[in-house]
Amino acid sequence: MANQNGFSRRALLAATTLATAGAVAAAEDAIPIIDTHLHVYDPTRPQGVPYPPGPNPPQQLPAQYREDVLPLGITGGIKVEASPWVEDNLWVLETIKDTPIIVGMIGDLDPTKPEFREYLERYHRNKLFLGIRYGNVWPGHDLPAAVRKPEFIENMKAFVQTGLTLEVANPRFDLMDATVRLTDKVPDLRVVVGHLQALPLPTDPEVMRAYSKNLKELRARKAYAKVSGLPRSINGQQQTDPAVYKPMLDFIWDIFGEDHIVFAAGWSRNPVTPTPIERMKTNIAIMRSYFMEKGRPAAEKFFWKNSLPAFKWVRRDQRQPSLA
Repeated sequence: MANQNGFSRRALLAATTLATAGAVAAAEDAIPIIDTHLHVYDPTRPQGVPYPPGPNPPQQLPAQYREDVLPLGITGGIKVEASPWVEDNLWVLETIKDTPIIVGMIGDLDPTKPEFREYLERYHRNKLFLGIRYGNVWPGHDLPAAVRKPEFIENMKAFVQTGLTLEVANPRFDLMDATVRLTDKVPDLRVVVGHLQALPLPTDPEVMRAYSKNLKELRARKAYAKVSGLPRSINGQQQTDPAVYKPMLDFIWDIFGEDHIVFAAGWSRNPVTPTPIERMKTNIAIMRSYFMEKGRPAAEKFFWKNSLPAFKWVRRDQRQPSLA
């Protein structure tokens, strides 16, 4: 029986079954998955790490990622920066180069800095360097302020010439407005809006109208929406019912459509309840339940095909899907 939000409990059970260890990879009709958001860091380094906060965070290294995600049907992942230290761009490139399940990285270069173009020239020639993330993640990163600076705009015009991707995060209403203004000034910029589902839908009608208008403008400019971070907890309880997420997913789908949404799995080795791997299985199950309702072609686009034009990653392993 379908619930009032249109989701089938049977569909969720089927999706959950497919998401169990080994089942996704073994199923004849399994859709391969490219995970567009993972973090790699090593707190045991002498210099430590700026993220994650807190004492004694666990290592998250490429071999561990491969071990955890291959049984879930994930055949490739994109590492997204977890450090504002410019030297860590090189550290990541060296760390992932011999682990082909990681198809590339979104790094951290600050376009407001005078040395931006020097570092851009240094890194963009590496095929694993797919772009940068900028927005409001780190202190001093302020996209709404940056778009008013001519030097920032000139640097972003230089960035466009490299063919790399700009990921904007973390989502706030003013950040979406700033991204529209940025693409006004740099119209050929390829943009991915990170963690879009993490921004709750506004209850104020005026704010909602402005937010919707900005997202529609970004979609018209061929921006991509990244959906990640499910399931969520409410009062300490993991929300595993797909119906909980349907209003937000419908909102994103109605604006971005099947061609401009990409998937992120939320890999983590930090201790959480349920275990990180169980959380990833639930995430995949929720997404499969929702997107298979749209039809298999739409689900294939969401889980891997859209990540190709969004990030321009290069296939490194025979298990990774190809359009050819």
